Order: sequence, then C-alpha cells, then structure tokens
Amino acid sequence: MLTIDGSYGEGGGQILRTSLSLSACLKKPFFIINIRKGRKKPGILPQHLTGINAIAKICEATVENNELYSLSLKFIPKNIIGGEYYFNVAEKKRSAGAITLVIQAILPVLFFASKPSKVILEGGTHVPFSPIFDYLENILIPTIKKFSFFCKAKIERYGFYPVGDGKVILEVEPFKKGNQNIIEFLERGKLEKIKIISKVGKLDKSIAHRQVEKAYQLLKNFNPETTVEEVESISPGTYTFILAQFENIVAGFSSLGEIGKPAEKVAEEAVKEFLEYYNSKGVIDYHLADQLPVFIVLSNIFCRYKTNKITNHLKTNLWVIKNFLPEKNFTIKEEEGLVEIY
Repeated sequence: MLTIDGSYGEGGGQILRTSLSLSACLKKPFFIINIRKGRKKPGILPQHLTGINAIAKICEATVENNELYSLSLKFIPKNIIGGEYYFNVAEKKRSAGAITLVIQAILPVLFFASKPSKVILEGGTHVPFSPIFDYLENILIPTIKKFSFFCKAKIERYGFYPVGDGKVILEVEPFKKGNQNIIEFLERGKLEKIKIISKVGKLDKSIAHRQVEKAYQLLKNFNPETTVEEVESISPGTYTFILAQFENIVAGFSSLGEIGKPAEKVAEEAVKEFLEYYNSKGVIDYHLADQLPVFIVLSNIFCRYKTNKITNHLKTNLWVIKNFLPEKNFTIKEEEGLVEIY
C-alpha cells in the first residue's frame, strides 16, 4: 500500500484531497500519516472529513481513522458510482468549511463514473483560505472544459464565515477523452473585458457599492464593467471578485470582507491581486496553477503553462501526483514561471 507523508512540503489539506482523488480514480489504496501536522489545528477538520466520506461513498471505499482531528487515514477504494448525492460540511460539527474544497476532492472522481452525477453540497461558499464559489464557476470549470471535463455548478444560497450554511448544486458528466494531445497556455492574448463584482449578504448594500467604487477608481483605465448585488445568506458577509477575460484565458481575483475591514480595503486587495497578475507574464494564475495538474494527468494530455507564481503548494501537489503516477514527468522553470506536465 502506498504511504503518503501529509507533512511534506506545503503540508496542508491539498495533500489529502489530491491523494483521495487519485486513489479513487486509479483504484490505488493509500495510507496517509501526519495529516496537516504543522498547522495550527492539525489533523482532519470538518471540510476534510466531508471530502473523505464523500469520496468513500462515491467509490464504495473501506476507510479507517476517518474521524475529526485524526492524523492518519487508510483508504481502500472500489468502484466509482455516479448518481445523486448530498454532503454537508457541518454534518459532524458546526463549520463554515469550504464547499469548493470538497468539490476539489470529489470532482475528479465523479468524472470517472459511468453515468452523470448530481451533488447537493452545504457549507461555506465564500470563506477564508479557499477558492470562493465565483472562482470555481468562472475560472476552474471553464478551464478544465478544455481538457474535456464537463460540469456545471450553481449557487442557491451563499455561505459566509463563520456560519457557512451555503448551498451549491454540482452536475458532472462522465469524462470522454477528446482528440487533443497537447494543450498550451503560453500567451494570455489581449485583455477583452474586466468585470468588478461586489456582493453582500445580510449587510447594507452601500458596502457593496463602496467596494465597487474603490475598485473602479483603481481600475478605471481598463474601463471595467461593474455589478452590485444583495444575495441570500444565513449570516452577514461581503466580497469583491474581479473577473478578467483575455483572448486565451480567463482569470479571477477576490477578497473577502471581515469585521473591522473597510469596504475600500476589500476592493484594494482584489485589485492588487489582479494587477500583480496583469503585470507579470503569467497566463494561468497561481491558484489555478495549483489546481490544474490533477485534471491534466487524468486527461493524459501533455500540457505546458506559464503562471505568475510557482508556489510551494504547486510543488507539493506535483509530488503527491508523482507518488500515485510515477510514470508522469514534471518540469518547472521558476525564472520563466513555466510548468510542463507529461
């Protein structure tokens, strides 16, 4: 049985999520130790447990130590079963754990079911230290479509930290390999459109307007479109999301509101992320650069991409993949921000 050291490299929950996804897709059992050992709260947290139990159910796995705060886990997958599922991050303990991170774990697996799947998930949709739903919907899903992975996600209720309780519906089609053998992301092309999206739930709409006004002021040379919206949520929250559409790629940058943080600061943080990317030669933003490799290796397509930042998170994820797929090769040229996966 393959053994994975969960404290390697970046040492976070991504090691567990990638291991679970690849184990189920490849039918390779694994044992992971030192899960998130270096974190402030080490071990399995509610969103990780939801991902474990979700994949275990989807692939009829035998699991040991799937308990909150456990530092180890044994996972033996069987057959991937498509269909209808419901998963709640707060099932075992009240939590605003990220739905998007659970989706990150289960999505590769559901692509390899023999029939379509529909999954209802409840938990956090816009919470710290995870991709927000807008990023999943507008960046990840359209990009993996280029590798013949087809799915769609719809948000029915927003879930802000610390309560969560958002609701997302995910629909996934079985993977059918396309004709392409090589995909490259080496040039962004011309910036075609930029959109500033500002939303609030259970807060005064003026906060969202202040966020948009500040972001627009900072980006007025790009002539951005703007959207302000009040959304349904159980607890108060707000965010700014900047969506940048280039000829060859779409990129997204966000910032979340929190108690004591001025609306203008929320806007400034999202704009700063966008400008750092825009002023680089990167094509795939560094968050997407971390998430793509699993889909690339499962599609069995040669891929080269430039990113605006080579992160330890990315390197760690490639290390996990190499453990499960030793025949795969990776080249990283940090000075160019170039990643090759073949």
